[in-house]
Amino acid sequence: MKFQILILIFAFATTQPISAIDAAEQPRPTFSNVAYGPHPRNVIDLWRAPGEGPRPLLVYIHGGGWITGDKGLKMPQFQPFLDRGISCAAINYRLAPDHPLPAPVHDAARAIQFIRSKATEWQIDPRRIALTGPSAGACTSMWLLLHDDLADPRAADPILRQSSRVCAAAVMVGQTSIDPKTIEGWLGPNVLKHPMICKAVGESTIEDALRNYAEHRKLYVEFSPINHVDAHDPPLFMTCSAEMDLPSRDAGHGIHHPLYGVKLKEKSDKAGHECHLLVPGFSKSARYADANDFLMDKLLSK
Repeated sequence: MKFQILILIFAFATTQPISAIDAAEQPRPTFSNVAYGPHPRNVIDLWRAPGEGPRPLLVYIHGGGWITGDKGLKMPQFQPFLDRGISCAAINYRLAPDHPLPAPVHDAARAIQFIRSKATEWQIDPRRIALTGPSAGACTSMWLLLHDDLADPRAADPILRQSSRVCAAAVMVGQTSIDPKTIEGWLGPNVLKHPMICKAVGESTIEDALRNYAEHRKLYVEFSPINHVDAHDPPLFMTCSAEMDLPSRDAGHGIHHPLYGVKLKEKSDKAGHECHLLVPGFSKSARYADANDFLMDKLLSK
């Protein structure tokens, strides 16, 4: 489907999922702060759903530009998934700029590999693990969904021998590219004012990031999900705001602009990859009403 860029008059109330809540409003996790790696932020919370046999799993990856955030803040409401027999998890990861790329994203990949290593103990179906998250958590989720498997059968660490692949992802206001030269062309210069773009590669300012662009280019290209799309990737559902006006008005508008979703949807359609884009007043899925509808279908289908 070919998209035409329009200026819409709709306003989207928030860049968080509509049902987002804090940890205190969730049911109590079955397991809390289980370590999946050596760093203090390498921890997982797990909510185990009732039911016989291995359960599907939804994993939440928090946002915050890879520079802030926590697994207990603004997460989806898990109870509707638990009620359908879907277990849920939420992860923390190392943060930039102290731990620049690939650390935040590779931590999330390791969390998925660790979960697979616990599949029998935690009663998880390793074939039905899906991802969700907003903003940088969406970017990470899309990267994991679209990237080749990171499993290394020769790794000394048994966790790294596990697959990092997932069956689906439903994400909110995510960045499909983090390459400053690409996104400035899409969105205008204000997007580069967001600290995610420079701090993701360990720089303090965007001026430094651009000055050292040749040094950082491989990271920018590698961790832009749009560069990994092909027809064999698992399905994706993207929810974006309706604020389609261009150029971006400020850093916040630019880093969460719906054009990221439009660009990935165009590439997915061309490649033959299943991709659904929800932009109020502009784009909707022919099959799914919303992200929860999509996730329930993908996680409960045999």
